[in-house]
Amino acid sequence: MKKTVIIADDNTALTRSLKEFIGAQPDYEVAGVAANGAEALSLLENITPDFLLLDIVMPEIDGFGVLSSVKTQKTTVIMMSQLGTDAFVQKAFRYGAAYFLAKPFNFDVLLKTMDDFSAEETAPAPVAVAAPAPSSPVTAARGARRSRSLDEKIANLFISVGIPAHIKGYQFLREAIKITVADPEIINSITKRLYPSIAEVFNTTPSKVERAIRHAIEVAWNRGKIENINQIFGMRIYSANEKPTNGEFIALVADKMLLEGA
Repeated sequence: MKKTVIIADDNTALTRSLKEFIGAQPDYEVAGVAANGAEALSLLENITPDFLLLDIVMPEIDGFGVLSSVKTQKTTVIMMSQLGTDAFVQKAFRYGAAYFLAKPFNFDVLLKTMDDFSAEETAPAPVAVAAPAPSSPVTAARGARRSRSLDEKIANLFISVGIPAHIKGYQFLREAIKITVADPEIINSITKRLYPSIAEVFNTTPSKVERAIRHAIEVAWNRGKIENINQIFGMRIYSANEKPTNGEFIALVADKMLLEGA
């Protein structure tokens, strides 16, 4: 049975493209499209979709107003907005969003996100299975089902250390941490395995992944939130003049996620 999707966004060109893209997928169908918040609420009165793709800035009622009216956990809300600042991302999660996509985004990334949440809902009880071959990081990363709690933990940590959601390195760094949580050994092959795995997900190159992650870390350090970083990790690891390598930062965050039961 196909998963149902409602799209709420006042950008008609985007909603048209999203509707065509989602309609072409075998596992999803668009149950409705709203050009403003009032239309979205009207649709939600009659339809309980599996997914609500929701913009923040819309006429009549904004996305947060719509989000606060979604009372059922059966609907996974994915926020879509150019307002990818820390405050907006944090507010979206506080209001109940499951995921935040900073515009512009790759439709394949959206599809993969919905696939992850769909698999999470239908996953059978855990059974003993053979571990994926270590030479297949992409398979391992895609096979690992990411929980909403892990997304929220990473997002909250990024907010605390000052990594803004609108920069490209945010998405790459988040993916790197998720992959490392699923396959900790991959951090020992960051150039040969980790960067290429992320590059394949986002249809880019490993060198661009490396540079964007480096930029994201530099942004955090330039914002001067070093005390927050040291407090999060429970020790004085770095000073303002000491920046971790990409691998060090990814490993630190992934270890913290694993210790917290991710």
